[in-house]
Amino acid sequence: MNKKQLFHFVLFFGIFISQNVNAQNKNQTFNATETGIQYLSGTGSDDTVDWEFFCTDGRNSGKWTTIPVPSCWELQGFGTYQYGMPFYGKPNPPGIANEQGKYKYKFKLPKEWEGRTVRIVFDGVMTDVEAQINGRRCGYPHQGAFYRFKSDVSDRIFFGEKENTLELTVSKESANPSVNMAERRADYWNFGGIFRPVFVEALPAQFIDRTAIDADADGSFYADVFLGLAMGNNTKVVAELTDIDGKSIGKNIETPITGGSDKAIIKGKFDNIKNWTPETPSLYYMKFSLMQNNKVLHTVTERFGFRTIEVRPSDGLYVNGQKIMIKGVNRHSFRPETGRTLSKKDNYDDVKLIKEMNMNAIRLSHYPSDPDFLKACDELGLYVMVELAGWHGKYDSNVGAKLVHEMVKRDVNHPSVTWWANGNEGGHNLEIDKEFAPLDPQKRPVLHPQKNFGGFETMHYRSYGESQEYMRLPEIFMPTEFLHGLYDGGAGAGLWDYWEMMRKHPRCAGGFIWMFADEGVVRTDQNGRIDNVGNYAADGIVGPHHEKEGSFYTVKQVWSPIQIMTTNLPDNFDGTLNIENRYDFTNLKDCRFVWVLKSFDGEAKTVKTGEIKGIDIAPHASGTLKIDLPRDWKNSDALYFTAYSPTNEELWTWDWQWKKPTEYYYFSKGKTNLSAKEEADNLIVTAGSTILTFSKKNGELSSVKQNNKNISFGNGPRFIAARRSDRSKDVFYNYDDAEARSKERIYTDISGENKLTDFTFKNTPDSITITADYFGNMRQAHWVIKSDGTIRLDYSYQYEGVVELMGIKFDYPENQVVSKRWLGEGPYRVWQNRLHGTNFGIWENDYNDPIPGESFLYPEFKGYFNNWKWADINTSEGIICLGNTNENNYLGVYTPRDGRDALLYTIPQSGISVLKVIPAVRNKVNATDLVGPSSQAQWVTGLQQGSIYLKFETSKRL
Repeated sequence: MNKKQLFHFVLFFGIFISQNVNAQNKNQTFNATETGIQYLSGTGSDDTVDWEFFCTDGRNSGKWTTIPVPSCWELQGFGTYQYGMPFYGKPNPPGIANEQGKYKYKFKLPKEWEGRTVRIVFDGVMTDVEAQINGRRCGYPHQGAFYRFKSDVSDRIFFGEKENTLELTVSKESANPSVNMAERRADYWNFGGIFRPVFVEALPAQFIDRTAIDADADGSFYADVFLGLAMGNNTKVVAELTDIDGKSIGKNIETPITGGSDKAIIKGKFDNIKNWTPETPSLYYMKFSLMQNNKVLHTVTERFGFRTIEVRPSDGLYVNGQKIMIKGVNRHSFRPETGRTLSKKDNYDDVKLIKEMNMNAIRLSHYPSDPDFLKACDELGLYVMVELAGWHGKYDSNVGAKLVHEMVKRDVNHPSVTWWANGNEGGHNLEIDKEFAPLDPQKRPVLHPQKNFGGFETMHYRSYGESQEYMRLPEIFMPTEFLHGLYDGGAGAGLWDYWEMMRKHPRCAGGFIWMFADEGVVRTDQNGRIDNVGNYAADGIVGPHHEKEGSFYTVKQVWSPIQIMTTNLPDNFDGTLNIENRYDFTNLKDCRFVWVLKSFDGEAKTVKTGEIKGIDIAPHASGTLKIDLPRDWKNSDALYFTAYSPTNEELWTWDWQWKKPTEYYYFSKGKTNLSAKEEADNLIVTAGSTILTFSKKNGELSSVKQNNKNISFGNGPRFIAARRSDRSKDVFYNYDDAEARSKERIYTDISGENKLTDFTFKNTPDSITITADYFGNMRQAHWVIKSDGTIRLDYSYQYEGVVELMGIKFDYPENQVVSKRWLGEGPYRVWQNRLHGTNFGIWENDYNDPIPGESFLYPEFKGYFNNWKWADINTSEGIICLGNTNENNYLGVYTPRDGRDALLYTIPQSGISVLKVIPAVRNKVNATDLVGPSSQAQWVTGLQQGSIYLKFETSKRL
């Protein structure tokens, strides 16, 4: 939305306030024909109101005090923290946190509201609530936490200067076992409290109660308008359409109300309508006016979009006649400091971050979200699956039917809402499926996530091969959870393989990654530590405070709606790139592109840049695009190409390099005195201020001195190799090992024994060469130390068989490492099955050693780094400088750390290493064998050779 649109939106929205949408201001000024709104609470976590509060058990219980509303009381220091999984499957288990919160709040209402229908509206109370207003019952007890419910208090409310007293008893646990099973015995935090806003709405005596809209892509419009009571003759509903700028469109639609009906049906058609899609989220307003004898009694305004959703059996999901692919993620409503209580900004920030990953869809797992989140999805553009709570357990039919009504009535007019979901993973009450369609004139599909229902097979966490099999079934395959993102596994790891398979299959509609963010809560009872409950809540692509993990950028690249298909630049490259438009509705003539040539001589420098305004390539089509490169472009070191969306968001930046790795070195050369001498079992080589000691017993570099200062680098090169411990020597899972299942996350060191067979050196005026020959997997280490100051290691090794990590390594004490700086892909580490999501450049980060699920420092210091040219390891002793000479190897900087429970991997320590093979990473559900071709172990054979340069410095380079 541009600034002009935003201004008109705010102005227009201030005039027409829907009863189903919170007012822009907290409290609306009185207008006799509109719905009056007065907030009793704040509007979100950043805007709260203190109420009187009494907690019956746990922390700070047994006394009257105050609490901000809305909030989750645990985060305010009351009651007991509780996670659902320890009580899984038990409706009323012993030891469950079962405190109640008693609330009291006094307020006044405008005198002008007297004679109106007055309702108190609760947007979300967890979990059972009983309310009184002025000592009289305020509606019936409500069960179910995530739903808007209303109580008519017209006959028991005071106006003017006389105060009203609202009293609530909120039970964290429900008296209804099915509510506990559906909502609280689940894999997420269970909080208590009035966690969403509370407000009063005042309606005229004759009023419009709610509307349900169906607006199609061809401009056809239909709406059910439900009245608060039956109306007599000379009554009509008038519908006026306006655009986002408040401009009237077409003719008003009038529908008379006859026969004492309490419902009007609005039908019409509008020309020249802009359709709503996630790429073009065009919105409109429909103002409904209830009139009698040509006098306006009540007006409400609904925001909506014109779009058509169609499920074509055994084919796919179509929006506005276009077949689409879902690039989605699951999302909880959550913040570490406020739990399920969010601000409007929180909700919009979530949508922006999801859009930044080039996603187009969100599943509201496993309950309806705040209304503000759906507003953001409408405005910014996301398909949304709104889900009735039900995590393995399900509501009984009586409660479930009521909650379906509350959910659908609140959210039915949002154009972003694409599906309804009845529960999750077995938490489906089939008896209440029939409740959806009568409430939704659009007849959106109703799904049972993890089940085959409604034309969609949504099975969760299928392996790569199983997913292929599911796509051979007649139903549309759209997993509502896949690639579980625990720690640094899943989400991006294997996504390229899955996505290439999914997007090419005619019956696949995409899917939803599990999940958006770690759900770690700030424990106010434990000095503020973030608690992910071990591995339960650490499932996110981003951290609890939305720290971006490596998979964030992998998803962003793989799901970019523009893809550059040119992977390598040919020698005769003339600037022409092959390009695919994977947008569903956007022509690339509405996009723009920027190219940059850079050089890297110790620092990154921009040589030349240019911009291309756009190119006419239709959605789902491909073509070429030509960069007007200068003739001397090859004198630069790298080419970058960035695609921007029509709204100027960066989609992704691709890069290419064409020089040999050694051409990127900035290592300075000079004249150095050389000498070599034997002392006992050592050979000591002096090259200027550098002293290298080699062991004649094992042939390894054993110690380094620079300017007479020790640098504890050495014990290498040594061959290192590892593979998963549950794997047979023939790649496959080792069914002959009864303990194999317990070993699938542990990698065995298979480096083997290497025996030195010969150690020789040669001293010439210009160089000293040292050759160590081995029997075993390590074959040779050949050192060349030259008088120009260069130190080169040529190495060779040979391993015949299955490996998942292989290369050479050196040791250096990790506790003395300060930082690293390198030229290569970064700033995030890679895995064999997660090579996407990095860019070539000079990167630098300080040492860190975060524990997944407990600390959230990104990018991680340790791990494997691709396409590296040089690297400086800065230590407390000096700098270890490495230069690469090979195209296809990885720099290993110590071994990545898994969580304390080691659910993903335990890999042998590899120090500072140069690797030909690096591991793939599994996810919580599927081992590496099961997540696609790029995740497989490698069967290697033949002699492997490589070279690196080394240099040592004792002061940090500026």
